[in-house]
Amino acid sequence: MYVPFENLPEESKIWIYQSNRKFSEEEFAEIEKDLQVFVENWAAHGTSLEASFQLKYNRFIILAVNQEVQTATGCSIDSSVAFIQSLEKKYDVDLLDKMNVTFKLGEHVAHKPLIDFKKMAKDKAVTANTIVFNNLVNNIAEYNESWEVPAADSWHSRFF
Repeated sequence: MYVPFENLPEESKIWIYQSNRKFSEEEFAEIEKDLQVFVENWAAHGTSLEASFQLKYNRFIILAVNQEVQTATGCSIDSSVAFIQSLEKKYDVDLLDKMNVTFKLGEHVAHKPLIDFKKMAKDKAVTANTIVFNNLVNNIAEYNESWEVPAADSWHSRFF
């Protein structure tokens, strides 16, 4: 069951998927429609999940579930991953590779393999003050507080 993202409690579980490229406005509009249908029908053991999503920077898909109503189970999580894989195939993008880093260079959102980001840190092309996207956040509260942060305040700090 879809609910507006802002109506979910801060303890709601989230999953963040980042694309290896920026989606066009048309692609993002299609993805939004597909997500709406998916979330409306997302269930765990036959019980509808109170869920939502956000799309950010034409690059990120954020799924959220209010676990106080119904916990996302292995099967429901598997169905969300299958949905994300279908988007990967449809748009020829990578959404599941966790070995990439997305960060801001001014107003531009950049995406690099982790090894390239490490080299950029060594070369001082990015610094501990570079805004990174910490996709390891677990719930909406962490998302709101710690998703877009200076690299020094995230797991990326080990590179500086």
